Amino acid sequence: MYRAPLREMRFVLEELLGAGALSKCPQFAEYSDELARSVLEEAGHFAQEVLEPLNRPGDVEGARWTPQGVVAAPGFRAAYEQFVAGGWPALGSDPKYGGQPVPRVLVSAVGELWGSANLAFKLGPMLTHGAVHALELTGTEEQKARYLPKMVSGEWSGTMVLTEPQAGSDLGAVRTRAVPEGDHYRLFGQKIFITWGDHDLTANIIHMVLGRIEGAPSGVKGISLFIVPKVLVNADGSLGERNEVRCLSIEKKLGIHASPTCVLAFGERSGAVAHLIGEPGRGLEYMFIMMNSARLSVGSEGYAVGERAFQRAAEWARTRVQGRPPGAERGSSAPIIQHPDVRRMLLMMKSQTEASRALILYTAMQFDLAAGSPDPAVRAAALARGELLTPIAKGWCTELGNEVAGTGVQVHGGMGFIEETGAAQYVRDVRITTIYEGTTGIQSNDLIGRKIARDRGAAISAFITEMTTELDGLAAVEELVDGTCRAALEAVGHLRRATQALGKALATQPETALSVSVPYLKLCGYVAGGWLLAKSAAVAEGQMDGAEREFYTAKIHTAAFYAAQVLPLAAALASVVENGGASVAGTDAALV
Repeated sequence: MYRAPLREMRFVLEELLGAGALSKCPQFAEYSDELARSVLEEAGHFAQEVLEPLNRPGDVEGARWTPQGVVAAPGFRAAYEQFVAGGWPALGSDPKYGGQPVPRVLVSAVGELWGSANLAFKLGPMLTHGAVHALELTGTEEQKARYLPKMVSGEWSGTMVLTEPQAGSDLGAVRTRAVPEGDHYRLFGQKIFITWGDHDLTANIIHMVLGRIEGAPSGVKGISLFIVPKVLVNADGSLGERNEVRCLSIEKKLGIHASPTCVLAFGERSGAVAHLIGEPGRGLEYMFIMMNSARLSVGSEGYAVGERAFQRAAEWARTRVQGRPPGAERGSSAPIIQHPDVRRMLLMMKSQTEASRALILYTAMQFDLAAGSPDPAVRAAALARGELLTPIAKGWCTELGNEVAGTGVQVHGGMGFIEETGAAQYVRDVRITTIYEGTTGIQSNDLIGRKIARDRGAAISAFITEMTTELDGLAAVEELVDGTCRAALEAVGHLRRATQALGKALATQPETALSVSVPYLKLCGYVAGGWLLAKSAAVAEGQMDGAEREFYTAKIHTAAFYAAQVLPLAAALASVVENGGASVAGTDAALV
């Protein structure tokens, strides 16, 4: 049974990040640790009692395509009605449209609970939230008034509609055609891989669609963004006729079977009615509002599934009796958690999940500071830090989520390969997280080609300096965690040298730099995770005399394990970044 890790979340929010200080931002004036605890407690109950019981049945039965439309997996409609009744879709949205104005860091924490309990369910509200955010920032007042209240309430859902058969990651190849007609457009084209693109949970679906206005230039500069509702919306907000949007099929996928991934046809006859968002030709820019929001959410999905895989593996290890561990009496058996290598695997899962959680929530809080701090300098620095960390958080946390879920199967042994134990589902479900919203390679190219190149490394240098200063201070005063802090400090040194080497390569041999972009992204993730876990251990050391000694002792041991068995990867990855690019750039594609 899934147990929402509320104490772990409170530790990160309250003790590691000090998120309560966000109440000093005018727009988050009502935020407090107490409010966050209350929200997380209620979200935890919903995740455990409503969503998690549907996870396995949803995987087995999945969503179902019919000529009339997609039917959600059994139980999902009732669960979604409860989700809406609880006000969860409104969390983090503009109060002008019925939203609850809480910081993004809390929204991210709640999203973990949905992702752990039922990733397939979570994807629908996540995309609606992204569509809402994009409309809030780029829509006209009339568009906002018409669509946002019912999207924020959850009565209607939203999607992000980008991909076409010939245009996957290369969105400049989009062919969907928009023909002007009075105050709107008629859209013609086909889109694929549209998550929750059709379903029976809501009365309407508001599609945010990339298309090309007739006569627009080729490439990304000719792409515009359109609102295309499944059902047309009248001026008074009531629903009118069905629009020309049809689900042709749903994909047969490796995992997330209860999340319908749709092929959508727009305008099979006279064209789907579409409304332009913002200015023509700026569609990709607007869509990236949704994509960047989704990238952080997807990063959290990686460690969220990892958390669930860890819980199941730990429970199995505590109850599965096999073999005689070292030091036990001859002829006796014990739970497999007594075997050193099983404990190693569990600590690997636990430490990497905790590092990922800390990094995602830290990144989310940077965007809160960027949006709400009264100090312009703080806003600017926080925005630069959040933008720098987004591709790292998305790429690294999802890669680790896959690793953690795979280790969960290994803890189960042969039983992990059997579907009945449930361990295999997490491997299948989490696999998509490294792919959608941009593969790890795309994230790493964004990291070095845009985020680092655009400011010549200023943001990453500031981050490295901050980590170094903090760890120097901790290593000098925290005796119990001195070794952990020094290991993290050494890893930061590897990152500094690798960053310098990468900067030189970018300036003179960009292909060589791009050849090590993924190792560099992973290096950044491991080092940032080590920094945050070392800080966590220092916080825990100061609480060792209290009532929760066992909880804080576990924090120190988890950080020590990460320092000893995970952080050494930093040296290897730094070596790859410094020396490995030529082995790729110098190999002709014909020789691969």
